[in-house]
Amino acid sequence: MLMLAKILTLLVAGLHGYFLVLEMFLWTRPLGLKTFRNTPEKAETTRVLAANQGLYNGFLAAGLLWGLCTSQWNVVLFFLGCVVVAALYGAYSVSKRIFFVQGLPALAAILTVILVT
Repeated sequence: MLMLAKILTLLVAGLHGYFLVLEMFLWTRPLGLKTFRNTPEKAETTRVLAANQGLYNGFLAAGLLWGLCTSQWNVVLFFLGCVVVAALYGAYSVSKRIFFVQGLPALAAILTVILVT
């Protein structure tokens, strides 16, 4: 069960590392445009905002990895909680799809961590 908690946490960290790349480096490229359903014009005007958002996703990933590497489950739970809050806000303000992509994996990781610690 501990291994499952680590795997789910790594999955969430990996997702947020991927979001960092999409938002900071691929926002105006075909993959970024398709992923976020943007037009090239809108992507260009929001490029700096997306890069800032990507940086925050990177901080979430880094926090999760820090908690895992140091076996500090309270740190892991804090950052997973931050992911859930961000997913809830994203679902409310942008698209419900965000909750399913970000929030559900984080909730699954939280439940698993709570069960094993």
